[in-house]
Amino acid sequence: MPTSGLACVRPRIVCNEFPAFVVKPGFAYRGLNLINMPNIKIFSGSSHLDLAQRIVDRLGIDLGKVVTKKFSNLETCVEIGESVRGEDVYIVQSGCGEINDNLMEMLIMINACKIASAARVTAVIPCFPYARQDKKDKSRAPISAKLVANMLSVAGADHIITMDLHASQIQGFFDIPVDNLYAEPAVLRWIRENIPFWSNSIIVSPDAGGAKRVTSIADRLNVEFALIHKERKKANEVASMVLVGDVKDRIAILVDDMADTCGTICQAAEKLKEAGANKVYAILTHGIFSGPAVSRINSASFEAVVVTNTIPQEQHMKESSKIQLIDVSNILAEAIRRTHNGESVSFLFNSVPL
Repeated sequence: MPTSGLACVRPRIVCNEFPAFVVKPGFAYRGLNLINMPNIKIFSGSSHLDLAQRIVDRLGIDLGKVVTKKFSNLETCVEIGESVRGEDVYIVQSGCGEINDNLMEMLIMINACKIASAARVTAVIPCFPYARQDKKDKSRAPISAKLVANMLSVAGADHIITMDLHASQIQGFFDIPVDNLYAEPAVLRWIRENIPFWSNSIIVSPDAGGAKRVTSIADRLNVEFALIHKERKKANEVASMVLVGDVKDRIAILVDDMADTCGTICQAAEKLKEAGANKVYAILTHGIFSGPAVSRINSASFEAVVVTNTIPQEQHMKESSKIQLIDVSNILAEAIRRTHNGESVSFLFNSVPL
């Protein structure tokens, strides 16, 4: 403390749980550790406020003030309610719900913070929008995921944090750093804690594209894996399925990164039952569940359909008792903390933070 001139006086905030600890502003309190979190602001878009609140609760800071509204012509208006000058800003917005409106809202929020002199703006996008349009698979098809990447960069994003990209090459669409986190550690923990006799299970991919994902999980659980080859007539409609692997008298665990109308996983569940599986579980990172998805899940032979909360699931869980939730807010919060403090996030690729 200087002895002359203007002294810098900081108020003292006493933690009620442990009165012996004095916590300075800009420091988050968790357990018995003080986490240095100065100069950080976290804002939430309107797509998934619950997840953003869980993240800031985990970090021990307040959610930034922002007002989003629409004009009568449905243009999106965003007002950042506090100063972000020189701050490390994180904007949480998932690619779900009214995707186009939420994407535009995120772009405007990023740009608003950038032109308000934020030091760095990170877009936290748990479910990346348009991720399935990642390649030119037929004549005159757009590569919309690349377009979204360009839009985020032009808006002013300096960094992207996302989870389980549908195609990992989307990271290469950006000229800015992208941290693609994995739900796999949380999935492994859920399997070990919630599936009795999981050692007699077999991990199944509902399509050939997910083979790498299921082999990684099967290796870490030390169990076998299988896959289902499917042929599509058109988008969201499967023509035929062929099971490759032996699931007889096993617990079959279907693992995929996302499910939309759930036609694929429900047909896969029936195929596994026909092949002699005792029980069938489905574990998905992004449960979009649009159209007839929930009714299909209710009528299918699943023990449980497990999804993460990268997309809001409250309404879906009310409509189906089979849908269960894995909370990944701790993984996203730890990624934000490590990014802010300049630490490596590779720890999160194999472990779930306590």
